[in-house]
Amino acid sequence: MSPSKQTQKALSESAMMLPLEQLQAVGRNKKQLYIGLPKEVSMQENRVALVPEAVQLLVNNGHRVVVEKDAGKASNFSDTEYSEAGAEIAYSTEAVYEADLILKVEPISDEEMEFLKPKQVLISAMQLNVQPKNYIKNLMAKRVTAIAWDYIADEDGILPIVRSMGEIAGTTSILIAAEYLSNLKGQGIMLGGITGVAPTQVAIIGAGTVGEYATRAALGLGADVRVFDNSITRLRRLQNSIGQRVSTSTIQPKILAKALMRADVVIGAVRSTSGRTPCYVSEEMVRNMKPSSVIVDVSIDQGGCFETSRITTHDNPSYVVHDVIHYCVPNIASRASRTASHALSNVMTPIAMHVSEEGGIENTIRNHRGIQNGVYLYNGTLTNRYLGESLKLPFKDLKLLLAAF
Repeated sequence: MSPSKQTQKALSESAMMLPLEQLQAVGRNKKQLYIGLPKEVSMQENRVALVPEAVQLLVNNGHRVVVEKDAGKASNFSDTEYSEAGAEIAYSTEAVYEADLILKVEPISDEEMEFLKPKQVLISAMQLNVQPKNYIKNLMAKRVTAIAWDYIADEDGILPIVRSMGEIAGTTSILIAAEYLSNLKGQGIMLGGITGVAPTQVAIIGAGTVGEYATRAALGLGADVRVFDNSITRLRRLQNSIGQRVSTSTIQPKILAKALMRADVVIGAVRSTSGRTPCYVSEEMVRNMKPSSVIVDVSIDQGGCFETSRITTHDNPSYVVHDVIHYCVPNIASRASRTASHALSNVMTPIAMHVSEEGGIENTIRNHRGIQNGVYLYNGTLTNRYLGESLKLPFKDLKLLLAAF
């Protein structure tokens, strides 16, 4: 082999041994977030969207969090805890609304709406079925992107915050009933059962999440439980989930009336997907119930499923009709505000992290179908078909809007 060919071979072999550059996928630039946590102003709202531990996680990841003074007070989180977690404490609502991402529990009030600015992102409850037309039009005029946490879905299509609040409300409803049966409020009956004494009779109307967790709590105390629902699928799912046989029935007026006559406690756990809940229990059925028996109408948030139900408050939670105690406080989860705040924070925090990692809200909505499910305004454009058709407002498909960017 000639010297020139030997040289070429050596150079080729040497080149093969050199490290080669590897092409990497171009990633999105993380976005540092400016998050505002206003104090809730709605009546009876004690929850807060982020707990101090969540704030600390966000701050440690380079985000700025501003918390309005006393925002966590009703959930027993002090300003000091938020400050030590790295949050800035704001002494006015307007200062909090300087943030780019606003996290709230209740829908934004008309007064708070004045502080909104274009391109801002608002995540809060929406309560679609009770919002007036002017409220939505005013929100559209602010050109914000608004996401309803009560419609955000997870990978399995479940609404995680709604389910968590339902779990709290179901369990708490039984604890409330136990209090009203005892000497503290009622005739001195222990909810449940002990050896040699007949168990308490509990009727639960609705086999959704609230009904399931009310059933779990009542069975755990030893009560005799009967569950009513018009969906055989939900009744079967409840039994399978609990892992034991429970007396169940479809909602037939005569059968329901007989069960109510024997019941010491009745829980209204019906949830409507749109509009008011059906009124399954007539005043005559209530009149025939045991004296000093207890009704806890968790469905009162959507109108209630008892003809005798009317909204009460945490300060004056109960009243008596036909010698039957009625507890009809909306938003029962707010009664256990610290637990409920942790549940909210468990969902809100990953959403905020997604917004950061995806480089902004547009990519987050585009890449996460569950978050898409909660969007009802996108840069001021109404994207919720139900709202558009019911309020006769123009709306556009969210996917078409995303495709335009």
